[in-house]
Amino acid sequence: MRALLWLASIIAASALAFALGGYATDVYRKMLVWIALALSYNFLFGVAGQIAFSQFAFAGVGAYGVVILSYKLGLPFGVALVGAIALCALLAFIVAVPSTRLEGFYLALATLAFAQLFLVVVNEGGELTGGTGGIAGYKLPEVFGIALRGPWYTVVLVLLVALTLHLLLRLERSSFGRACRAIKANPAVAAAMGIDVRRTKVITFTLTSTLAGLAGAAYAYVDNVINPPVFGLDNIFMLLFMIIVGGMGRPAGAIVGAVLLYLAPFVLEPIVGHAYLVLFGVLVVLAILFQPQGLIGLVDRLRPERRA
Repeated sequence: MRALLWLASIIAASALAFALGGYATDVYRKMLVWIALALSYNFLFGVAGQIAFSQFAFAGVGAYGVVILSYKLGLPFGVALVGAIALCALLAFIVAVPSTRLEGFYLALATLAFAQLFLVVVNEGGELTGGTGGIAGYKLPEVFGIALRGPWYTVVLVLLVALTLHLLLRLERSSFGRACRAIKANPAVAAAMGIDVRRTKVITFTLTSTLAGLAGAAYAYVDNVINPPVFGLDNIFMLLFMIIVGGMGRPAGAIVGAVLLYLAPFVLEPIVGHAYLVLFGVLVVLAILFQPQGLIGLVDRLRPERRA
């Protein structure tokens, strides 16, 4: 039954790609990338309790990596994609080893420093990264002789979200996921229970950052344009708000938060103009104050087993 539900959801989300057109398709594609990023960040922050601000930086590594390797250096797309993801994993591991020794605010600062360093590199990268203007004019090569264009590329993004969700759900329900929650609750007690706290943190950070890199590589071919502002601080904090508003530690909460907060500006701006930013901020604060379990907590109130 669960497999049929998964299949039906994937088919419905893919069918929507063929029903939409033009601007709506662009919005839908970017929303799917945000959902993939929110799911990986939800595991890092909501499940494992690591307050990191580097998720968009690793998405940028994936995006710039695959474009530079394939478009600038002329490598086959498959090799470029694997190389970009491997680079994400390597950089994530290098950042994780020292930074996961830190806790809370200090971990946030360390990862924020890496995010800022990434922006400096791409802004000052000259012809290789395109500098402040980014890279444009490329397109997704054929994959196994198939040109993934139009709605078919949207289907690829749907499959990316499904793969990310499936992997993280399996991980969360495993002994590794329980170890992550134990560390989030109390690292000292988790260590006393025999959990290797540092190793678990490093693996979690590396895995979720690599998933962010995969989402970034997919984003690179949404508009066939990448530039530094996309991976800046504004989007880093937006990702954090999505998790908090939707419901920390709950994949469904990450999806709800990503969908609502990504679409909110498109709904509010035509109504209140540029004042939508103020209204948007107020709505986020109210959600945090009066629904600390996130919007997904409202669903729990309607389910007797959750209330119990």
